[in-house]
Order: sequence, then structure tokens, then C-alpha cells
Amino acid sequence: MSSIPPQLLRVADRLRRIVWRVYGPRTIGIRGIVVDERGHVLLVRHSYGPPTWHLPGGGVKRRESLLEALGRELREEVGVTVTGRPELHGVFSNMTEGKSDHITVFVVRQWRGAEADSAEIDSARFFDPATLPDEVSPGTRRRLDEWHRGDAPAGFSW
Repeated sequence: MSSIPPQLLRVADRLRRIVWRVYGPRTIGIRGIVVDERGHVLLVRHSYGPPTWHLPGGGVKRRESLLEALGRELREEVGVTVTGRPELHGVFSNMTEGKSDHITVFVVRQWRGAEADSAEIDSARFFDPATLPDEVSPGTRRRLDEWHRGDAPAGFSW
């Protein structure tokens, strides 16, 4: 396990949210709908922030493509290595946390692994998209509902 204490991650997360409210930065993020052979999806619960389930993913670094960021974040967070070309689900905007956040969501059907040692992730599990737990974040639930129904994304807000 990583040596960063979860308490420190929670404090850093709170400070980051304060900075967002003051400066309103623009961020670019990615998320992956990682699908197993049963059609179940991989969700993560972070060791900081609210105890809700999210799609794995994170921020895109400078000079990094969206697909490179997706591969890196899935490896770091949940030990997943993407082995085929992900499908684009949609691009969404989130303006609720004081930042201008733009998130690209991919569907990952070809992958291997699923073991990671990240201080950032408290838990990672596969869930049937038809019976998600109550603790799934609203944005994650919307993306998974769209994907599971086979619908095009409903709009441009997370």
C-alpha cells in the first residue's frame, strides 16, 4: 500500500476544492467504463471525499492525449491495462465545483488486470449496471444509465 495516509489525502482534497472556488481553473479529465465479460462495470471509491462510487479516471496531464491519460489513470487507480481501442461514450462539462471541468468518457471492453496498490482508491468492484448501489455518484449513474440503455449521452452536463 502507498505510504500516503488517507487523512492527508482528505485534507489535500478539501484544499484543492477551496482553490477551485477562488481561481475557477479549467480542467480536462477522462473516465473509463471498464466492462468485464459478464457486462458488469468497474467502479471505485476514493479514500478522500464523499464515500460514493465513481468511474475510474482522472486528469489529463500536459502533452498527454486523452487515450494516454485513460491508460495511465486506469493503470494507476485500478491496475487495468487497456489492450484494445476504447469507444468514445461522450464529452461532458461540469461547472459545479467552482472549476470548468470537461470530462471525456470512454468504454473499455478490451483490457487485462484489475489489481492496484493506490492510496487514492479505497475500494474497487464490478457491479451489474442494472442494479447499481445507492452510493453511486449522480454523474456516474447518468453515464452508466445512458450506456446501459444504449442511448446517446443526454446532454452536456455531468
